Amino acid sequence: MANRQTEEKITALYERLSCDDDLTGDSNSILNQKRYLESYAAQRGYTNIVHYTDDGWSGGNFDRPAWKRLVADIEAGKVAHLLYKDLSRIGRNYLQTGFYTEVMFRQNGVHFVAVANNIDSEEQDSGEFAPFLNIMNEWYLRDQSKKISAAYRVKGKAGKPNTNNAIYGYKKDPEDKDHWLVDEEAAAVVRRIFRLAVEGHGPHEIAKILTQEKVECPAYYLARNGRGSRKNTVDTSRPYDWYGFTVSSMLTKPEYMGHTVNFRSSKKSYRDKRVKNDPSDWLIFENTHEAIIDPETWQLAQQVKRTVRRTDTTGVANPLTGLVFCADCGAKMYNHRGKRKKDGREYGTDFYNCSTYTLTFERETQMCFSHTVSTKALNALILETICTTASYAIQNKEEFIQKVCSISQVRQQEAAKELKRKVAKERKRSAELDVLIKKLYETYAMGKLEEKRFELLCAEYEKEQAELEQLLVPEQAQLDQFHEDTDRASHFLALAQKYTDFTELTAPMLHEFVEKILVHAPDRSTGERVQEIEIYLNFIGKFEVPMPEPTEEELAAEEKRRQKRIRDHEKYLRQKERKQKIAEGLIVPGEPYQLVCQCCGEPFQSVRPNAKFCKPACREKFYRQEKRKAKEMETSQTA
Repeated sequence: MANRQTEEKITALYERLSCDDDLTGDSNSILNQKRYLESYAAQRGYTNIVHYTDDGWSGGNFDRPAWKRLVADIEAGKVAHLLYKDLSRIGRNYLQTGFYTEVMFRQNGVHFVAVANNIDSEEQDSGEFAPFLNIMNEWYLRDQSKKISAAYRVKGKAGKPNTNNAIYGYKKDPEDKDHWLVDEEAAAVVRRIFRLAVEGHGPHEIAKILTQEKVECPAYYLARNGRGSRKNTVDTSRPYDWYGFTVSSMLTKPEYMGHTVNFRSSKKSYRDKRVKNDPSDWLIFENTHEAIIDPETWQLAQQVKRTVRRTDTTGVANPLTGLVFCADCGAKMYNHRGKRKKDGREYGTDFYNCSTYTLTFERETQMCFSHTVSTKALNALILETICTTASYAIQNKEEFIQKVCSISQVRQQEAAKELKRKVAKERKRSAELDVLIKKLYETYAMGKLEEKRFELLCAEYEKEQAELEQLLVPEQAQLDQFHEDTDRASHFLALAQKYTDFTELTAPMLHEFVEKILVHAPDRSTGERVQEIEIYLNFIGKFEVPMPEPTEEELAAEEKRRQKRIRDHEKYLRQKERKQKIAEGLIVPGEPYQLVCQCCGEPFQSVRPNAKFCKPACREKFYRQEKRKAKEMETSQTA
């Protein structure tokens, strides 16, 4: 007999199909499910039919779009009848499926029918076996999950990508779905992102640049080309929205070097959410497809990305961030940039100083000391070091490689000596622990030690021994890997040949060439301020370029610069002395200076603070005397 139904409420027909159901044939197809349910509804006289269809969704996932819409309509009181082919169409998690059939549907007054299972909520006896069916459905899902996981691991260990879609910058090979080809249009954007990163731009800054230049974001670009996991859900109204997270994620992908990376994430059970694995658990297969980014650029991008760069009041990030260190305490050098006023004039300041000294400057116990060096002088020295080293390496290739190897051998011998001493000490302690554990067991076996105390001591010794063994593995490996650095010299040569213009220090040049900079405290023991700065270059470390003996012209120019520094310092001291006298009231600004003639010794007044003579006659007399003394000294030396 046909059932009646009010016009306000609907008869919901729910269909679901997952990829696993495709294996069982066409009987579970969406089309067949619709026909099956429509036929049943017609036989029972159900009208006002609405289909809710989830195509391609697993039964273990209840976050399905059509299912969520159906639940919302049930809670809103719009559904009178719910028809589905069998219980497995609702889901294969027996707890959640049972909640909907036993609690949620009944609370909302919904009449539901699993047609193929002969389960009708209006017939009490028909649902007795429903819990068992739900458990069997979940067992099926669990069994399928195990099979898929096993196939997933076999495929991943074979070096084939486990991802269903190629990442941005690549596309699947039409002839081999497990091989990736370079997508040149997207690859150009990837190369630009890495280039901007090497130049010192952060992920958020890069995202802002790409958005302003109206570069299509990865999700929109892939969707426009019919690819990607979001091709049907991407917001097409915002095609140029780049985010810092997207850029940061792209910069860390080894796939851009031509590698396949599997097992980035995992889950213990099909019920659990997928979680990210530690990078040490990744399985990486190198050179499986064409690279977009070379390994040197990729590594450089990681190095630059790790250093946090903040813009200051000038609005410009400091390119030397994370490269300059104090040679005495090892702390980073702080960059101080700004403006200050002096004598009514405004001066720009830009220098580095030890962060330890800066932070403890006003404390009672001051730590470290000033290492002030101007940014201008530092940049000039870095550029000169890069230029001279690169030029020497290119012009004297064989000599350069030999010199790098000899320096490296000395460094390695020292490091190996220290490492051998450390490994020997750890091995000795491990052997001592073996003896202690053996003696401890003998004491326990003879009944001289309680079991609780034995277990406690034994656990402590074994823990220490395990920690020592973990330390020994990488140290021994490092000890075994000491070898000559010919490859490193070749890498530096290739880098030097890449640049043809060394007239200006650019951010990419700085990050590619410089490993670190150590600034020593200034030395004033000779009367002049001398400061040592060590610049360590990538691949070759601290390298001293053989310099030729200076010519007479160069020596004369250096002497001229030295005399100028002396005069400038004397001028500074005079100005300092004058300010002190003004502060003490000994000099009134605007009044003539009270001076003493260097010839006759008489006091005189002058508007110039550096005047030496009271009158022209004294000046002439003084210089005649100086000339006579010099001539007499010359005569005495030749006699």
